[in-house]
Amino acid sequence: MKAKFEEPREGQWITIDQASLKIRVPNNPVIGYIEGDGVGPDIWAASRPVFDAVVEKAYSGDRKIFWWEIPAGEQSFREFGSHFPEESFDAIRRSVIVIKGPLTTPVGGGFRSLNVTLRQKLDLYACVRPVKYISGTPSPMIRPEDVDMVVFRENTEDVYAGIEWKSGSEDALKIINFLETEMGVKIPVEAGIGVKPMSPKATKRLVRMAMRFALDDKRKRVTLVHKGNIMKYTEGAFRDWGYELVRCEFGDVAIFEDELATEHHGAIPEGKILVNDRIADAMFQQALLRPKEYDVLAMPNLNGDYMSDALAAQVGGLGMAPGANIGDTCAVFEATHGSAPKYTGLNKVNPGSMLLSGAMMFRRMDWHEAAELLEDSLAKTIRLRIVTYDLARLMNDSTEVSCSGFGQAIVDQLKNA
Repeated sequence: MKAKFEEPREGQWITIDQASLKIRVPNNPVIGYIEGDGVGPDIWAASRPVFDAVVEKAYSGDRKIFWWEIPAGEQSFREFGSHFPEESFDAIRRSVIVIKGPLTTPVGGGFRSLNVTLRQKLDLYACVRPVKYISGTPSPMIRPEDVDMVVFRENTEDVYAGIEWKSGSEDALKIINFLETEMGVKIPVEAGIGVKPMSPKATKRLVRMAMRFALDDKRKRVTLVHKGNIMKYTEGAFRDWGYELVRCEFGDVAIFEDELATEHHGAIPEGKILVNDRIADAMFQQALLRPKEYDVLAMPNLNGDYMSDALAAQVGGLGMAPGANIGDTCAVFEATHGSAPKYTGLNKVNPGSMLLSGAMMFRRMDWHEAAELLEDSLAKTIRLRIVTYDLARLMNDSTEVSCSGFGQAIVDQLKNA
């Protein structure tokens, strides 16, 4: 069944300058939203009033968002017979900026992750995950305030490309036979087979985005994280291609680790960015022991998945972890946790991930005043110890509120700002 849904009757479209790829945002933009599955409708219902109140407060009514619902997920399947209709992809492209809740991937061997499909279909090649501690949030770390990093994870290649064959299948046996007879590689005949593609193009555009962010956000370090000591022609190549891009396009601002001690006495000069690299397993240790030494991390897909969640745990968990999938023509901001089906409709979960992703969205729109107001009001609410169950169980003398109650508490803070 073809999905049919009306375009909004009010608001103006966000556009993109094709030469510079800069987005142009009117004062009354149309922004697409996907409620998501499971707890998605709850966190969206809690977040939307906050977004509207923030924009109203920040711009005294001169700006307003016109929200446009885009079908995806389980409700879309019930209505249109598809978890992600082609028309929904078209709507995301039309919107340019979209915010979404979590989507449940249907159980069964024939279904790939809806999020992976979204990223690949729209070429959203960078998963961007800022990780920064909000004062008052319970954390397992002694000094969580030392954590302030942004992960740039390549989104389209690596093992997430989904190129694999089932153990015992005819195709797997063909690959095994080819590798043995043509390449001299011995593989057990019952093995499942996967392919890990990584290319110069995908690597360089990710590192380019990370470097541009570091310059715009006045960060001092960009670290390439890889497992190139073992996978030399994929992850090792990621490192080499990353350095090649930096030397070619950012040579006027980049310095490298070997230069830091010999030419700069260990201090990064003003206006320069230190570009270095770390082996992935060592980086996990560094993130715990020396987080102040890292700002921006650029890495392949699988490493980025692990690292971003591990960093989120240091500052309070996925409930407080924003994220976005960004390409050259559109960006999808999302709650980074799962759909948590057992909490569906209970109005219980923490909407913080979606709210903070909304702050990222406002920054993408160049609405920095709204982003800062949202983050400040959320932080004040937590410092008042008004929190959802996931944080309340880790805090003494807190006031536990519902998902919608947390959103309302933030709106109350906005009224007093």
